Amino acid sequence: MVNEVAGGVPFLDVRKIMEFLPHRYPFLLIDRVLELVKGNYVTALKNVTINEPYFQGHFPGLPVMPGVLQLEALAQSAGMYIMNTFEGKFEGKVFVFTGMEKIKFRKPVVPGDQLILRCENFRQKLNLFKMSGNGTVDGKITVEGEMTAALIAREDL
Repeated sequence: MVNEVAGGVPFLDVRKIMEFLPHRYPFLLIDRVLELVKGNYVTALKNVTINEPYFQGHFPGLPVMPGVLQLEALAQSAGMYIMNTFEGKFEGKVFVFTGMEKIKFRKPVVPGDQLILRCENFRQKLNLFKMSGNGTVDGKITVEGEMTAALIAREDL
């Protein structure tokens, strides 16, 4: 679980994130959990670099982080929150998207940006989790919306 440091601000680096999430290169899309307040919200960071493999084709000469990957980064942030907050046995289980609503893409994310991801309003019903979230660069919203994910057994995939 998350260790709290001075001021009650939890911090998780990428090594700790990999203990919780099954994602690996090139699909681990969060570099750090900046803050995780149980019962409230999570804030994470994605450093966007030109070395990301998707920039080869999206778009040549005009690199833009795909919106669906911004949503995936939000979902991974939410996964960190859920794994550190809700009671339950997560061993042998994974989270999968079951829905997205009210998704808006407001501003492109490009190499050199630091994408700050924030998820909040977490609700649980059985094995379903719903939350709202947004991504920002320099304080301006790049993506926002609501997401739903289900916790399912690995063998059911």
